[in-house]
Amino acid sequence: MSLSSFEFLPLTEDFEFLPFHSKDKDLNDFLFDDAKRYLAELMAVTYLFIDPQAQKTVAYFSLLNDKVAYDPEERSFWNRLNRKISNRKRRKTYPSVKIGRLAVSEDYSGQGIGCEILNFIKHAFTHGNRTGCRFITVDAYAAATDFYIKNGFDFFTKKDRNDATRLMYFDLKPFKDALDK
Repeated sequence: MSLSSFEFLPLTEDFEFLPFHSKDKDLNDFLFDDAKRYLAELMAVTYLFIDPQAQKTVAYFSLLNDKVAYDPEERSFWNRLNRKISNRKRRKTYPSVKIGRLAVSEDYSGQGIGCEILNFIKHAFTHGNRTGCRFITVDAYAAATDFYIKNGFDFFTKKDRNDATRLMYFDLKPFKDALDK
């Protein structure tokens, strides 16, 4: 099933939610209890894919600004990352966008929608983007790290390997270069 089958809407403060239920209670609670507050406080923007025929929310994701910053404890990682950036443009921080939440309804799971959403985000931040953004970051639930790895994300560090979430990143430059060829 393709995302083009659905309506794409940014969440507004007066939006009337349609039914949505993912496998993760925290992701369900964020949508219904927190997403509008994050929007009102200018902390994150949530976007929805709606199935207009079924009158259901298919999936949602929220985005917020972030940065990839130098960590002296992770010097080898930083050196690998910097090798991908021309010498004149190297910094101690790089602009990024963070995926705060991403969830697909159980009714639509297993159809590749999560992967399509990641490609949608990647494309949005490499074509017609309004700000500079080199990386996508995510604090992935441990159970979701394989999904992000499958979609080209990598870990920042090994320090968090036993944590409930793992900090991961995706470098947008190779993605853009591949699309531009």
